[in-house]
Order: sequence, then structure tokens, then C-alpha cells
Amino acid sequence: MCQPSQVESAVVAETRWLDDEEQRAWRGWLDLNAQLSAILNRHLQAVSGLSLPDYDVLVALTDVPERSLRMFELGARLGWEKSRVSKQVARMAARGLLVRRECPDDRRGAFVDLTDDGLAAIQAAAPAHVELVRSLVFDGLSRAQVRSLAAISRLLLDRFDRLAKDLAGPSTE
Repeated sequence: MCQPSQVESAVVAETRWLDDEEQRAWRGWLDLNAQLSAILNRHLQAVSGLSLPDYDVLVALTDVPERSLRMFELGARLGWEKSRVSKQVARMAARGLLVRRECPDDRRGAFVDLTDDGLAAIQAAAPAHVELVRSLVFDGLSRAQVRSLAAISRLLLDRFDRLAKDLAGPSTE
């Protein structure tokens, strides 16, 4: 039988385990996130043929006036790794929703441009999608609860940004 090292024992002894209330909140959040993503994905595919990742990419591109982003910018907006962005863009380009265009200033870089078909796809999908979001989430919350949800989301996202910067270390710029 393998015995834990002194370091492993110390780490376990110092772990700040979640209490019962935190555990319920955490598991509830995980379940909520998984179920919401699954429902949104199934609905989008049924009504528009788009997946939730397709929709996320299209939203990111429609959020910028020029409807074009560098691949790394798209990845940063979505919180995706480079390989995931590349594969998703390739799938969507094959369907005519996007165009991948080489960057003339940086041979390693590329732009992702929204096509007319991509714009038409999100315009067709958005009304049913937003109605489902409203039905699933917002119709069941009071205005005060919506404000609380927005405040908690912003607080956590800001915290994640700070932690990500700390983990990345000092900037070389």
C-alpha cells in the first residue's frame, strides 16, 4: 500500500474544504450550468441548426462593428484555448458561416470574418434563443434577483480576471 508523503499529508491537512452550504451552492451551480448549456444547445440545434459554440462565436463577431476578430481575440472573448477556436472556426467556415483570413502583418496570425450567411444564421436564431433564455432564467426571477445575479457574476468574473493575471506572472510588455 502506498503511503502519502509528508507534503501530500500537509496539503490535505491545510485544505479549506467546502462547508455544507458552500457544497450545496457549488454543486447547484455546476448542475445549473450543465443543464442550462445542454438545454440551450439542444434548442439551438433544433430550431436553427447551430450549436451553442456556433452561436457564441457568431455573437462575439456581431458584437464588434467590423464583424471581424483576430483568432486570439476571439479565443480571449470566449475563454477558449487556441486549438478549440481553430477547430470551431474550421467547422463553421466549412458551412459558410465564417471566413478565416490570413493576417498580412503577422504570418502566424489570422482573422475570422463573419459572412452574410453567418449573419443571417444568427439573426434567424436569436429571437427563439432569447425567448428561451427569458423563459428559463429571467421570467422566474424578480428584478432584485436579476440585479443580484448580475452583481455576483461581475464580482466573480472580475476575480477570475485578477487570478488569471496573477497566474500568468509579470507582463513582458
